[in-house]
Amino acid sequence: MLIKGLQKTTLIDYPGKIACTIFLFGCNFRCSFCHNPDLVINDGGKIYGESEVLEFLKNRVKYLDGVCITGGEPLVCLDVDFVRKIKDMGYKIKIDTNGSFPEKLKLLIDEGLVDYVAMDIKASREMYGVVVNSKVDLDKIEESIRIISDLENHEFRTTILPGFHDENEIKRIMEWVKGLIGDNLGRYYLQGFKNHGKFVGEGFEMERDVGEDYLDKLKGIVEGYFGDVGVRV
Repeated sequence: MLIKGLQKTTLIDYPGKIACTIFLFGCNFRCSFCHNPDLVINDGGKIYGESEVLEFLKNRVKYLDGVCITGGEPLVCLDVDFVRKIKDMGYKIKIDTNGSFPEKLKLLIDEGLVDYVAMDIKASREMYGVVVNSKVDLDKIEESIRIISDLENHEFRTTILPGFHDENEIKRIMEWVKGLIGDNLGRYYLQGFKNHGKFVGEGFEMERDVGEDYLDKLKGIVEGYFGDVGVRV
């Protein structure tokens, strides 16, 4: 397990909690417009020791409510014992995932080690492999959607880039997800693409940030399926 980053305080990564965020290196997808390519492609930067992070958390128990574990894709390498040590300190734990490791996700949930899960749904079933730029087992993605939908605290989300996500694509995503979980629909977020100037793929350097107007247009479609829909610009 390689810990590539530690954000010591966040008020936005864990809804309703004062938290910190742990960034793990590695991802099995190669989404061309990935906003955090340093966690996908190792740049040789600083690596945090597990004991260093655990000591930090031990010293912040009085000040933080939760811990977000993200990536990359954290379930590529996440050590369950590491999560258990964090949970034993009394923290609420949120996992961000791309949904491609349902067995490990279910293990964490069954052992009571996860309190909130956020899953990125990259595209419709038909477009998934194109958007993630990798071979993907869609059965595993679907299994994760079902597992997560049964959690009290969860969200699904899609990062929106107009070249991939138009109104028809959003409709396809919604029909797919509804077909999997029926009316067990929770919270869904549309997140605007941000141009940070560095990407896994090429050709995105001139893309503009996706604004609230475009997200709101797509939000109207999603609201026909999910009761609780938000946008993140």
